[in-house]
Amino acid sequence: MPHQLSPRLLNRELGILAFNRRVLAQAQDPANPPLERLRYLCIVSSNMDEFFETRVAQLQDLLEHDANSMTPDGLRVDDALQLVAEESHALEAEKYRVLQQEIYPLLHSVGIRFVTSGQWTPAQQQWARTYFEREVLPVLTPIGLDPAHPFPKVLNKSLNFAVLLEGTDAFGRNVDLGIIQAPRSLPRVLAMPQDLGEHRYSFVLLSSLMQAFAGDLFPGLKVAGIHQFRVTRNSELFVDDDEITNLRTALQGELRARHYGDAVRLEVTAGCPTNLVERLMRENGLREGDCFKADGPVNLVRLQTIIDMVGEPELKYAPHTPAPLSNWPGPEPELFERIRAADVLLHHPYDTFTPVVDMVRAAARDPAVLAIKQTIYRAGSNSALMEALIEAARNGKEVTVVLELMARLDEETNINWAARLEAEGAHVVYGVVGFKCHAKMLMVVRREKHGRRAAQLRRYVHVSTGNYHIRTASLYTDFGLMTADEAICADVNQVFLEITGSSQFPPLKRLWQSPFSLLDKLLKAIRNEARLARSGKRARIWARVNALLEPTVIEELYKASKAGVEIRLLVRGPCMLRPGVPGLSENIRVRSIIGRFLEHSRVFYFFNAGQENVWISSADWMERNLFRRVEIATPVLDRMARAKVIAEGLRVHWQCPANAWDMNAQGQWTRARGWKSRCSSHQALIDSRSTAVASGASGPAGITKR
Repeated sequence: MPHQLSPRLLNRELGILAFNRRVLAQAQDPANPPLERLRYLCIVSSNMDEFFETRVAQLQDLLEHDANSMTPDGLRVDDALQLVAEESHALEAEKYRVLQQEIYPLLHSVGIRFVTSGQWTPAQQQWARTYFEREVLPVLTPIGLDPAHPFPKVLNKSLNFAVLLEGTDAFGRNVDLGIIQAPRSLPRVLAMPQDLGEHRYSFVLLSSLMQAFAGDLFPGLKVAGIHQFRVTRNSELFVDDDEITNLRTALQGELRARHYGDAVRLEVTAGCPTNLVERLMRENGLREGDCFKADGPVNLVRLQTIIDMVGEPELKYAPHTPAPLSNWPGPEPELFERIRAADVLLHHPYDTFTPVVDMVRAAARDPAVLAIKQTIYRAGSNSALMEALIEAARNGKEVTVVLELMARLDEETNINWAARLEAEGAHVVYGVVGFKCHAKMLMVVRREKHGRRAAQLRRYVHVSTGNYHIRTASLYTDFGLMTADEAICADVNQVFLEITGSSQFPPLKRLWQSPFSLLDKLLKAIRNEARLARSGKRARIWARVNALLEPTVIEELYKASKAGVEIRLLVRGPCMLRPGVPGLSENIRVRSIIGRFLEHSRVFYFFNAGQENVWISSADWMERNLFRRVEIATPVLDRMARAKVIAEGLRVHWQCPANAWDMNAQGQWTRARGWKSRCSSHQALIDSRSTAVASGASGPAGITKR
């Protein structure tokens, strides 16, 4: 039997699974449009893939190296894996129940149908065969298993088919099993021609084509059955800090190996025969608990493609256009005057991301700009911002890009950008070996002349809670601040020098920085609120993070709660802190916001005897962010900007409960009181921008004077 949970901490992995339960609930919510409900189901599938590739893989590695190792919440790793397996199986079963009993019937009711091979009309059968013979068959490589053809090590998360065969081949050998790996170039969902379908939209899955025509790949043999399967592998990259001489070269080698890491999960279709399941587990070194039986396609993520294939706006969220900033000059040198005169506070996706791209474009073309420095963690494969950096390098600017090659699952994209930047003469630095560079910083150095004074250099910076990724800026909530504040600019410059150089520098004046000062400053601020509370003064800590896992921070929050500090925590994902425990955390409330946008902002607010100190940060309250990454937290100094961050980043989520979940001391989540009111914080902020734009005013998070 598993040990009792530690009374002070909850389990991280179970917290991640609980988060996915909350996302799955969005797929079940009839208030969401039909195709958005499908999207949430696909998000759960994608999240679970990453969960097994990383978290479960790490637990299995721990168990292999030390059978007596413990998780931070006091569980033996083998017991933790057992609990994770039980909850994962329950979650996956519920996911497929929702697909079959809720999503499929709902889509059918609005004219969207997945047509299986057994339902095809003769005309549809002919279309399917023609497509299979022209587009699918030529790129498939069937493997019949025998001593010369052992079981292949299939790619991570690839779609595969196990074909049960009867008969002998051309050489007289008995063949009982063939394996077909579907190339990733093949679309998994096909739109049937409308003149053949009985619905507005008829779709055929690649697996249906394989079910119907797999026999064409094994002529002369009888196909007794064909079954989908999928193997998830350990995708953590291992790069030896002491051995590498070129991080990019070392990482490229690891990326190739990622596709063939140790197996951690097997997915098969529900009707797969027991003896075949056992063989697939044996060939991949897996146990019974590692096998998941899917009542539907083994990879639901691929169903997301139909959302863009269906041109019915009423089946999706109403389009949201981020609000523009009033009187913004665009990518012109005048924007630097604007930033110098007044801080620019952006709240994405409610405010447009365009000013950030404009800042780099203006810097690339402005003769007064001498240098641009920027950190890139995730940028995407198509990025106007990265193209602007390349343009700046072509134009002779000193361009320095700190490009994090170890950004999980984006490594290959970042390697490609590194090559293009270097080809144009940009300086590309791969962060600090052993410390991921997760800070979000952009700095422009400009030579300016004002009046009769001699020209001087002035710095402008943009700092953010989110990545410089144009697409996710329309889907993730993040704060960004453009400023010419000299102290903040000097600190950002020093952080760049620390990353690119090899020197030691004095402490920063404004910024908190991991792995040096951020944790200490954070703990000091928490302790200060506790001290004020003990002296009888009002004390408050509000924070918003993606995850709360660092034990030292949790212990200080417990102490602050016992001192009487009001603590409200918005934690999107896993939270190891137990709220509401008498004598320990009765003054702490934990809420999670799940809705149209992915909550990604990190905001720290300390009342501090009425001074109301506010920080926006790239860092979550996790060990990796506080100890093993380069992160920053930036103070919001302007009074009006501070008020807006508090209102939009914190308070609105406690006032609008429709997309809110509250956690109890056992780690269980329930809908927040009043959620049926349909007052969603995301919609409230969308509406606030729409009202501002309609009235001709700038949005609530627009330009603020220092």
